[in-house]
Amino acid sequence: MSEKCNQSCSSCSENCAERKEEQIDFSEKPHEMSNIKKVIAVVSGKGGVGKSLVTSMLAVTMNRGGYRTAILDADVTGPSIPKAFGIKEKAMGNEFGLLPVRSKTGIDIMSVNLLLKNDTDPVVWRGPIIAGTVKQFWTDVIWENIDFMFIDMPPGTGDVPLTVFQSIPVDGIIVVTSPQELVSMIVSKAVKMAEMMNIPIVGLVENMSYFKCPDNGKEYQIFGDSNIEEIANKHNLKVLAKLPIDPKISAACDKGMIELFDGNWFDPVSKILVQMEEK
Repeated sequence: MSEKCNQSCSSCSENCAERKEEQIDFSEKPHEMSNIKKVIAVVSGKGGVGKSLVTSMLAVTMNRGGYRTAILDADVTGPSIPKAFGIKEKAMGNEFGLLPVRSKTGIDIMSVNLLLKNDTDPVVWRGPIIAGTVKQFWTDVIWENIDFMFIDMPPGTGDVPLTVFQSIPVDGIIVVTSPQELVSMIVSKAVKMAEMMNIPIVGLVENMSYFKCPDNGKEYQIFGDSNIEEIANKHNLKVLAKLPIDPKISAACDKGMIELFDGNWFDPVSKILVQMEEK
């Protein structure tokens, strides 16, 4: 350390042993009129595993349990949440901020498709603009008295996941997988990112786990043997749920009626989330 050191490492070019790197705080405060208790991010290392479906069903499950729930759709270039809930109206604002659209059963939702003139308009934006939009969904939208907010994340570990984890106080992560060999590597990437961001992982959800034949009641593993238990043990994680391949679930999403799905797959997850909320 130089005798002339003024302890201002950020403006100093010396490479001394006592150098202290300044920690940058990227956290953003929610809208001053918002009240959000718990934030759960739903992530996947790759696309096409049903992350948006899991996000929707988690929100519906907690809503059925009497909790005020919300979905922040951070998958800006592939927003599918509004369609799953059958929402066609656009988000409106007032002098205070932007208001989420409320679903038929009272789930608050904000998605870029609620702001576009046409649902089919492509979002051809650069990464920083997409990340900034997601940040505004947190800072500019008025989320009133929300017990559980679920963030539908885009796949991978790029700009938007990094922005969410640095800007929003995420309480836990749920990782969605499918029963394929390459999933082990992809889950490892998601787990390592969560560890880097110091965010706890609630557990794993395996989608398309099996198909239950309506004729004989037997379960068939269409995509091969599941290795989710092995993956969970490797990372010391819980397996929260295994979702079947069920045409009724797909039909419910296509018709905008996900709130009417019939199934108790997420009951164990709801108990864990309630314990988090009570703490």
